[in-house]
Amino acid sequence: MTGRGEPPEDPPENPSGGEDEYRSLVFDESFVRAARLQEFSAQERMGEPARAVRSLPGGATRRRSRAATALVLLITLAFATAVYIGFRNPYPTPVGRHAEPLRTTVIPLAPQGAVPGGTPEALLDEGPAAEFRTGASGINLPGVRRTENFSDSQVTIALTTVKDYLVESSLDPDVLTGGVVRPVGRLLDPEQAAQFDRSVNSPADDREHIATGWLVRFDPAEVELADPEIRVRGTLSYAEAGADTLEVVSDHTFTYVLRSATSAPHRADDASLFTVRRVLHFLLDREDLRLHRLELRSAHVQAGPQSCSADSAGALRPLLAGEQSDPRGPAGTDPYATGLPIAGMCGTLEVSSPSPGSPRGPDAARSPRSRP
Repeated sequence: MTGRGEPPEDPPENPSGGEDEYRSLVFDESFVRAARLQEFSAQERMGEPARAVRSLPGGATRRRSRAATALVLLITLAFATAVYIGFRNPYPTPVGRHAEPLRTTVIPLAPQGAVPGGTPEALLDEGPAAEFRTGASGINLPGVRRTENFSDSQVTIALTTVKDYLVESSLDPDVLTGGVVRPVGRLLDPEQAAQFDRSVNSPADDREHIATGWLVRFDPAEVELADPEIRVRGTLSYAEAGADTLEVVSDHTFTYVLRSATSAPHRADDASLFTVRRVLHFLLDREDLRLHRLELRSAHVQAGPQSCSADSAGALRPLLAGEQSDPRGPAGTDPYATGLPIAGMCGTLEVSSPSPGSPRGPDAARSPRSRP
């Protein structure tokens, strides 16, 4: 039996003392400073409303404020860097090139006698355009190679844009009959739009507003297509006209089968050929390549059979089967007149047709053949 003075045999319930039991719950000074709530004093709790605690400004708000400030500084630094790089850009902004007005020369080709007639099939298969291709297939792109400042794909875009212009301005039946011009105008540089609109709406024989320089057009009240098949042959070439500009030259002969636009029945052999040779100079800068457009710089057109005195500024004036050129020569030129000089020019239409039974094929296509 144990006496009063002896300690109990079991270990004490709290060997570390009473205070150690709540050691994990002791709030040190840093914890108190970080607290978001603070207890009101007894005197403060006597007021209305009697709240027990109040909120304190916390460290999270300060941290958010510092983060926002850092973000603003970062954005300001990025903006300043972009502005600095912009001013220090070693590549100068290219100077915009302005399109110049189109200069046009149209030369009527007068026949030496009566215009021969025939059926559309015979005229096409046995005439001077027998070896030409039909429609857009006669406008072939040359072999493409990059230039010093333009890639092969950019050269291809330039040539394709020019081909599209030739197709729209020389082969579209709606354009040929004078009813539609938009397919042609949409491919032009906007700075040439005013000149183009005036040329097709109020044509004048002044080299600047000749509609037939921009496109091939007939008066639908006088002639119509006897056959929708149009024969074409020619070439396309290209070269650099500067570090930012490509020049494309097209030289194509278009052969149309026409007849009189009349409501009376037509004879089978009342059709005739009409030939237009167009030599066009185009310029395309990098913006033109991107927007699929071009600048038509000059147009040299020979077209016949026509009379030398024919006014072909607004539309070409074909002589049809059996008709002859009038004896008058080209329009006179007044050297004392002011303004842009107008030179009356005319040529003689002389075409050699293939002889009957002549070989057809690649070799015949390469044989020399006189053209207007």
